[in-house]
Amino acid sequence: MNFEKQDIISIHDFSKQELLFILKTAKLMEKKLNPNLLKDKILATLFFEPSTRTRLSFMSAMEQLGGKLMGFATAKMTSIKKGETLWDTIKMVEAYADVIVIRHPLEGSARLAAEASSKPIINAGDGANQHPTQTMLDLYTIQKVKGKLDNLHIGLLGDLKYGRTVHSLVTALSHFNPIFYFIAPQALQMPQTYLDELKEKKIKFFTASNLLKVSKKLDILYVTRIQKERFADPVEYEKYKGVYKLDTSLLPNIKKDLKIMHPLPRVNEIDPSLDATDHAVYFEQAANGIPVRKALLALVLGKV
Repeated sequence: MNFEKQDIISIHDFSKQELLFILKTAKLMEKKLNPNLLKDKILATLFFEPSTRTRLSFMSAMEQLGGKLMGFATAKMTSIKKGETLWDTIKMVEAYADVIVIRHPLEGSARLAAEASSKPIINAGDGANQHPTQTMLDLYTIQKVKGKLDNLHIGLLGDLKYGRTVHSLVTALSHFNPIFYFIAPQALQMPQTYLDELKEKKIKFFTASNLLKVSKKLDILYVTRIQKERFADPVEYEKYKGVYKLDTSLLPNIKKDLKIMHPLPRVNEIDPSLDATDHAVYFEQAANGIPVRKALLALVLGKV
């Protein structure tokens, strides 16, 4: 498959075969060092929103492949503060770099950047919309810890309304015949558009507010934080911020081989007492961002 110069904007843009090819390439990247693969290539990281794992893992992936870096971690240091449009920023940066990674608070911003740029654009999160590279590392993690992607019982817990990671993940996993369990207060449940998409694909799903009602059925529990920055009304955030708190009291109510994932950062939804258990794979999940993002950078730059 040829991904050279392809934008990575939405998980909707990728077929099952393409996703599996990316995961296969990531596995090769994890096994073999390629310290000069992207020599003389430049990655621009444009982060208009805060990021730790995504930004640093992209930087680490590029450096481990021999590439160079430029960019910013906050829009406060850019000409955006002077009124420059996103379009003009992208038109400028494309002259300086070979590939651009962008995180922006507005939905559709990555697609706009792709329209402006002749260089590949990788979406590192656009508002509450999509986070495709997180989804790819999530798939990679599930494949590693469960040995497969097909026919799994997947629970998604927390902020399912605003959580871009769960939106992208549900779309991607729908290729693999899952059964979904959406665990959230009604006000934070999965948007209807995603439920309609699953119905159209004849994918089974259940909604619940109580984790313990479905916990013994799950192979994967994907936990998300309640995202303060996505709430327009602070009162609404205060109402839901501590609604789920997982600790070792959960252990008698789950399968022995359940794996708990989280895109991080966590706030208080997973107690550190779970970190040492065999169920916790969220730090391994974060580390998997390196081989997956290595694969994506190499693919869009035509080096694999």
